[in-house]
Amino acid sequence: MSGRRAVAKPEPVAERHRIIVDTDPGIDDALAILLAAASPEIEILGLTIVAGNVSLAQTTENALKLCALANRADIPVVAGADRPLLRAPRIARSHGTTGLDGADLPPPDARPQTVHAVDWMIETLNTAPPASVRLIAIGPLTNVALALRRAPEIAAALAEVVIMGGATPKIGGNMNDYAEFNIFVDPEAAEDVFGRGLPITLVPLDLSYQMMATPERIERFAAIPGPVGRAVAGMLRHYHVGDGYLHDPITIARLLRPGLFTGRRAAVTIETQGGRSGETRFEWRDDGPCHVLLEGEAEPFFDLLVERLARL
Repeated sequence: MSGRRAVAKPEPVAERHRIIVDTDPGIDDALAILLAAASPEIEILGLTIVAGNVSLAQTTENALKLCALANRADIPVVAGADRPLLRAPRIARSHGTTGLDGADLPPPDARPQTVHAVDWMIETLNTAPPASVRLIAIGPLTNVALALRRAPEIAAALAEVVIMGGATPKIGGNMNDYAEFNIFVDPEAAEDVFGRGLPITLVPLDLSYQMMATPERIERFAAIPGPVGRAVAGMLRHYHVGDGYLHDPITIARLLRPGLFTGRRAAVTIETQGGRSGETRFEWRDDGPCHVLLEGEAEPFFDLLVERLARL
């Protein structure tokens, strides 16, 4: 024996992700926001709010409630577009009348920022270093399209755009046989965003349908002591009746545990005309600008959610 003492290797330093979450909370949005708020690897620059699952006034209030629930009053909440670019607003049904049915959260003390979300997004990205911010888009893409139309130079600050939306023909849509909700609500905005050649990672229904909040998994959240466990379990019990798939938190989990998810590259286009408006179309090719996540490991995903939410 040499007598030398073994020196432990240092733990690898996790990459710190600076993100903007563009969102329409929404029960699965709520879990995405809470997961990000609970994760030290993530710096949330702000929540930009769009109408979608419920009205803009309600989604904005919901975002403020979630920041209070997470004890994260430091996160700016900024209200944005109250309707799609060209179409009448549509709301989802599976989230209930408030968007967070089952949570019974108190009215928030905080107020949203006075600036419009599109202006805030432009200012924030224009002052950020190149390729330093990840934009997590988990609602209709109206705010994102408006910001890029007004200030296309902000794309230089984006390391990645992570979008929950769309579905391949193999799976079909959740609004009809071909269209997923976020894309269906504002296909013109989606067409604009996907058409810019941005570094997009897409979470379609193909992946999120693998992440079902079963009754057994809901009870794991219920076992988390305190208001977070009660609120999340209450929301998921409501949500499980009508949907139960945790679409949006995959966008955050993929930053924290990228090895849980695999996919293929593609060029993605959006149909805006006729009877198939809102359909996502995929040209699978190795040089495609979009990384489409298609497979994931459900149990480690739920393990991560439970472990991180228990920190709040």
